[in-house]
Amino acid sequence: MNTWSSYTLQDFIPFTADIYFRLLERMSETFWPWHLLTLALGVAAVWLALKNRARLVSVLIASVWGFVGFAFFIQRYAELNWAGAYIGYCFLAQATLLLLIALTGVGLNSRPRKRPATVIGIVIALVGLIGLPFIAPYTGGSWFQAEVFGIHADPTAITTLGLVLIMFRGWALWLIAIIPVLWLLVSGLTLLVLDATAAIVLFALLAIGLIGLVWKSVEYRSA
Repeated sequence: MNTWSSYTLQDFIPFTADIYFRLLERMSETFWPWHLLTLALGVAAVWLALKNRARLVSVLIASVWGFVGFAFFIQRYAELNWAGAYIGYCFLAQATLLLLIALTGVGLNSRPRKRPATVIGIVIALVGLIGLPFIAPYTGGSWFQAEVFGIHADPTAITTLGLVLIMFRGWALWLIAIIPVLWLLVSGLTLLVLDATAAIVLFALLAIGLIGLVWKSVEYRSA
């Protein structure tokens, strides 16, 4: 018991800020200009979600979860942290869940409604797509450190959380949200240890997203 109490959060982050941000740069350098395609895919996903094409959106975002899980976590992040491969498997599991939802149609909204939870979802998704890439250059980093949906984990999880609020209901709402939520918590704590400004943004979006999830659950039960 005393041994565990002697640990701090820093003890679980086996890399420095410079090393972590260099990892983000490596992803960008390796896959540029695929960023333009994944951003377009993300914008299309939001538009299609609002047009009640949730099955197609589920397939689209499943593809980027699979890519990020393998290319970012299993191939690269695992070099810095032994848990990276396991996180990658969680991302692959998320991709599988999305494909199953796409095949069965279970837990999807019959039609997105202009309710608070949907509005929250739109805002979160747009921040993940458009806002997050500007954090790195705004705080003095290079453009190659900018995190982009479909290439890096954080904007992928944020945008997905927003889409979940638009497209899903009932038990599927929480099932599809749990992995993005847990990753944003882990990433926020990691960035907090690394003294990165983005930690505040992630925690704020996570809190707003959780409010949206609870709000939509209440709406669904009272409908």
